[in-house]
Amino acid sequence: MYDPAVPSPPMPSEHCFSKSVIEDITGLRFSDNNTLRLLESGQETFDEIFKAVSNAQDIICMEFYIFKDDNTGKRLAEALMKKAAQGVSVYLLYDHFGSFLTSARFWSGMRKAGIKIRVSHPFKWSAPRGYKYRNHKKLLIIDSNKAFIGGFNIADEYHGHLNKKVTPWRDTGIYIEGPVVSALFSMFVKSWATWNGRPIIHDMESIPSTHGIPVIPVFANSGRERRRMKRLLVYSIKNAKESILITTAYFSPGLRIMRALISAARRGIKLRLLLPGETDVMSVFYAGRSHYNNLLKAGAEIYNYRNSVLHSKTFVFDGCWSIVGSANLDTQSLRMNEESNVGILDAGFGGQMSVSFENDLKRSVRIDLSTWKNRPFYQKVLEKFFFVVMKKL
Repeated sequence: MYDPAVPSPPMPSEHCFSKSVIEDITGLRFSDNNTLRLLESGQETFDEIFKAVSNAQDIICMEFYIFKDDNTGKRLAEALMKKAAQGVSVYLLYDHFGSFLTSARFWSGMRKAGIKIRVSHPFKWSAPRGYKYRNHKKLLIIDSNKAFIGGFNIADEYHGHLNKKVTPWRDTGIYIEGPVVSALFSMFVKSWATWNGRPIIHDMESIPSTHGIPVIPVFANSGRERRRMKRLLVYSIKNAKESILITTAYFSPGLRIMRALISAARRGIKLRLLLPGETDVMSVFYAGRSHYNNLLKAGAEIYNYRNSVLHSKTFVFDGCWSIVGSANLDTQSLRMNEESNVGILDAGFGGQMSVSFENDLKRSVRIDLSTWKNRPFYQKVLEKFFFVVMKKL
């Protein structure tokens, strides 16, 4: 676990991002004195999740886009039902579209065991177009000061340990202890109420600490908050002085962010994008690749992750300002999804994120401009087609 008591390595420059500006953009406040652990593999993430759930004493709150009834989902469900039988209050909010293939019997079994369950964005015949909106958040809160947040869902492909037939996806999560968990709990309570959950009565006791790092929620629960999140990304890109490291599973950023990225590369910022080499959503995959040419011409470095599906969503600016969570740099996240992220203003944690990024590059292939121009013609056709499709969404 990253220990903030140990002096942080020096920042790349005297510049770092302004706390007050970030707070003004998000409309929220940083919580200081938190401890974080970066989780870089599915097995590591779920080992910590299962351990934390088994040690829960008072309350467990879960909000996930996908919760499958596969080996990972069943094991977690059994652990949750066991805690409910012990008197722990367990709340689970899942997205209807994301968990569409999960059986009704699976949910029914958990309800009978005392787990309180709500579903977000259910399909309505009276308003079918509303089904394009998704609750894409991934959030787990345990007791008064523990939380998990990141890009992972509850399924074997994110775990990569219980099912040997499944190749583990590359994802990133954070385990958090500290005062910011109270703010994350408040976010969950609002979501729970939105989907007609009965009021949650629980006092989140903030455990004091004399040292730690500042963390701020970067959530998108409405159109206004999605605009705030986009403003924060644009601000971060435009105000970077030395480097921008972006890892995203789905890349279709829109004109404003694309302009900011190209401008950053042209003014000499070391812009590096780690994007999927294979994907589970072909439309976004090809739409994103339609931007490669302009980015490469501007001086950006683009890498494609190999041998596994890349599902992480991380941003590191100047080695000191990081954003980690569920939001991709794509149309769905920036315009339609509810998302859960945290921002971390700390050079020590930023350095850890940068090392993780460099390690991922070892499993990736860099895209060369001259080679890229000579890619097969059918790929260019697919890129153009899906760029137009995504633009109309």
